[in-house]
Amino acid sequence: MHDFFLAKQILEKIREIVMEKKLERISKVSLEIGSIVLAHDNLPEHLEDINIENLVFGLKSFAKDTALAQVEFDVQKVAGESWKITSIEVE
Repeated sequence: MHDFFLAKQILEKIREIVMEKKLERISKVSLEIGSIVLAHDNLPEHLEDINIENLVFGLKSFAKDTALAQVEFDVQKVAGESWKITSIEVE
């Protein structure tokens, strides 16, 4: 479940960047994801690292029926404990 929460956060940030820079026809977004450990219910015994496949599924699911529906999401696992958007490509 926390994978989908992060997917929503990432899409919100992408939308902010798209609006700020007035980008159109986004084709690809590249992301780096560190070891982000979250608990969906804030209980320490339920901590789990983000699953990249679930995250990409969440990104595509939430982007469906939006201007980002056709975006390819390239997600790389990296060292660290955060995430960042490394590039946004336009057609």
